[in-house]
Amino acid sequence: MENRADRIQALLTAGFAPLRLEVVDDSHRHAGHAGAAPGGQTHYSVLLVSEAFTGMNRVARSRAVHAALDAEFSGGLHALALTLRAPAEAA
Repeated sequence: MENRADRIQALLTAGFAPLRLEVVDDSHRHAGHAGAAPGGQTHYSVLLVSEAFTGMNRVARSRAVHAALDAEFSGGLHALALTLRAPAEAA
């Protein structure tokens, strides 16, 4: 997979069996900022609703997602804006 958004989606689907998953490339909004690269694919917003988050606090959820995406961070992913919810918290 060449597109980072597709890879993020595949990794999060495999790791969290989401009920809802949205991955949005926000790189264009960060052009010229730290971590931005020509061609984008550096900054993303993620909405993830999963049973896996039930009973986990916000920090544990974030750590779990970052661990799942470790290879992407090593390969140029710079920043994630995360919205992580258990199904009971989803609107």
